[in-house]
Amino acid sequence: MHGKVVAPDLRGHGDSGRVIGGYYYFMDYVADLDDVIAQTSEGELVLVGHSMGGSVSGYWAGTRPEKLHRLALLEGLGPPDMANLDGPTRTGMWIDAWKVARDKRKVLASVEAAAAKLREKDALLSATDALELAQAGTRAVEGGVTWKHDPLHLTMGPYPYRLDTAIKYWQRITCPVLIVDGADSQMNLPPAERAARRAHFANHRHAVIPGAGHALQRHQPAAVADLVIELLGPQGGR
Repeated sequence: MHGKVVAPDLRGHGDSGRVIGGYYYFMDYVADLDDVIAQTSEGELVLVGHSMGGSVSGYWAGTRPEKLHRLALLEGLGPPDMANLDGPTRTGMWIDAWKVARDKRKVLASVEAAAAKLREKDALLSATDALELAQAGTRAVEGGVTWKHDPLHLTMGPYPYRLDTAIKYWQRITCPVLIVDGADSQMNLPPAERAARRAHFANHRHAVIPGAGHALQRHQPAAVADLVIELLGPQGGR
């Protein structure tokens, strides 16, 4: 198999910089992704996105459909439609949460404690994988370690998710699309809603991975890899 894999940290995640004096907006992520692709893409482009990254990938794919050859969305068809949760109340909640998050930094005693915290939230995550993720996802501070991601990511954004907007992007995607769900996901949409959203992709295949939750690439990495390699076609298996 030839080619290269680029796995960027989105802004405010991992080792990427945080936003100072602002917030994280989806179209900023889309613009970041567009720039990363412009700088690194060679030959056929295959884009894989999980969860929020799946939404970002879908927006980018609909914006630049002529540049994409394959797309994989792992639990990435967005949250429930929240258009009815727009307005002043949401704005007030966002501002209040933002103020709290900016001053919040959770310190854990050790990397091992961080790994245990990951497993508290994800029963399907193995101890070995949890430790590896904790090592990559924390940095040393006085008193222990803290998560690298910006706490602002844990707050509700100022603008609701709008399904009607997402559909406009999905309907422009012409390349083959792999849509994957975890059979045991607790963060997925009802089956009828998932099917309705998939129907907006002109050329898609749907797969469900047993023994996997929302973070299916953590729970069943080999199964996810097999599906992505199959998406690549005959050349991907060489």
